Amino acid sequence: MKVVHVVPTFYPATYWGGPIYSVYGLCNALVKIPGVSLKVLTTDAASHSRSDSVHVSGFPMHYPEGYEVYFCHRLWGASFSPSMLLKLWPMIRWADVVHLTAMYSPPTIPTLLICRLLGKPVVWSPRGALQRWDGSTKPLVKGVWERICNTLIKPGRCFFHVTSEVEATASVERMPKAIAKLIPNGVDVPEGLPDKTWLPDGKLRLLYIGRIHPKKGIENLLQAIKILDDESTTLAIYGSGDDVYTHSLHQLVCKLGLEQSVKFYGHVVGKEKMKAFMQADLCVVPSFTENFGMVIAEALVHGVPVIASKGTPWQEIESRGCGLWIENTPGTIAEAICNLDRDLLSVMGFQGRSWIKNEFTWPVIGRQLYNLYESIIKEDHNVFK
Repeated sequence: MKVVHVVPTFYPATYWGGPIYSVYGLCNALVKIPGVSLKVLTTDAASHSRSDSVHVSGFPMHYPEGYEVYFCHRLWGASFSPSMLLKLWPMIRWADVVHLTAMYSPPTIPTLLICRLLGKPVVWSPRGALQRWDGSTKPLVKGVWERICNTLIKPGRCFFHVTSEVEATASVERMPKAIAKLIPNGVDVPEGLPDKTWLPDGKLRLLYIGRIHPKKGIENLLQAIKILDDESTTLAIYGSGDDVYTHSLHQLVCKLGLEQSVKFYGHVVGKEKMKAFMQADLCVVPSFTENFGMVIAEALVHGVPVIASKGTPWQEIESRGCGLWIENTPGTIAEAICNLDRDLLSVMGFQGRSWIKNEFTWPVIGRQLYNLYESIIKEDHNVFK
């Protein structure tokens, strides 16, 4: 089975948030399945800044997991690369199935067009881009883009890889020619976690970790901290992203007088990211909308309970006894933080970690996606034999 992943940015460009880890983990899992030959076509964009690029040591780069990554030079914007567009035709022609990631990205329309011309099936991961919320931007431009994409889709030949029922409904509503297939994201599982001290000196350490973007609703979390008015509760914010929004959050912290309670630590990866989880008693995810919410799975697998908004598809955290699923308002966030039984945090963390280890590991998710690829290819053979 020959698979090409077309994605605007790829690991180690972790600036772009959860989808980078998701696609990377998925590729690593797929290539371990016997018979899979995988190539990744992407750009070298490491952030919005044109001067910030992934260090490329070869074209293609041979990843140790066993696949090739073609990092094409980003010329302008977030991911516009003429050399990437030139590589699309030969790489798509080589593949049995094309996996496209992202929606409003320069490679999207050319990829769909070439797949239509060459008769190649497409698995498409929109990563929540088709979900709408009150702060969604550029609706008219996005609407035109979607109509073009929908025109290029051949019925029965394009499958949305969605990670929740909410995303499935929103995606098919906007792109009715595609078929939605629900396969959740996976998560890397650290085998051994360092010893952890809960609530040191009686302080409740809250954590926000992820991309800094208006749809994440971080201002509601800051206002909840103000409502609590509790010096024993602190919030550590890790991440990078939208500069204007980040500046507004710093201003809000000052306006609310939370300088002693709230600290910003910037982007973290690897051991520093694990350290952030291990130094937290509770992770709060106040997003207005998420197709999956990778950070929730990451927090749980590190044994950290989660308070997640109903904009995330994680209602099961309550029945699993590892968190709360609440409305995204400052008042409800503050109430949830206040009412959570602090004596049960370690138990909740253990239950969350066990759940994720059983159901959301990358080998499990990779096999589900492989089965989707296989069914599509078999259908092709039945049609054309």
